[in-house]
Amino acid sequence: MQTFEFESEGPNGKIRKIVRFSPENADGVTYFNIAFGDAIDGAETLNDEAVSDNKDTVKILATVAATVMEFTEYFPDIMLYAKGSTPGRTRLYQMGIAANWDEIEPVLKVYGFKEGKWLQFRKNINYEAFLAVRKKT
Repeated sequence: MQTFEFESEGPNGKIRKIVRFSPENADGVTYFNIAFGDAIDGAETLNDEAVSDNKDTVKILATVAATVMEFTEYFPDIMLYAKGSTPGRTRLYQMGIAANWDEIEPVLKVYGFKEGKWLQFRKNINYEAFLAVRKKT
């Protein structure tokens, strides 16, 4: 497990955030699940359903994207899986991928899960989950 921490700063003060990459296995395939949320009471536990409303969503999503880029730089063969704790959060992640696409696309292969299939990520399509793996250079 790998954990990144950072702070959100805004009208509600400083809020500690955690991005966690945890190994999972499905049908013999190992991948890392990305979990993201507010730190709970200064602990290493995270709340992925918290709504901080600190008016810095764009900065937060860019920071999470930066952790993905760093993680895949050190572990280039690892597949990453992300799905929001709610459909709205999944949509927010999709918006974050789309907003940072110019930085993501040259480095990562990104797929979206829709109607039972993994498809190459395209903007303006609603997906249920995401997979990413670093491109070979």
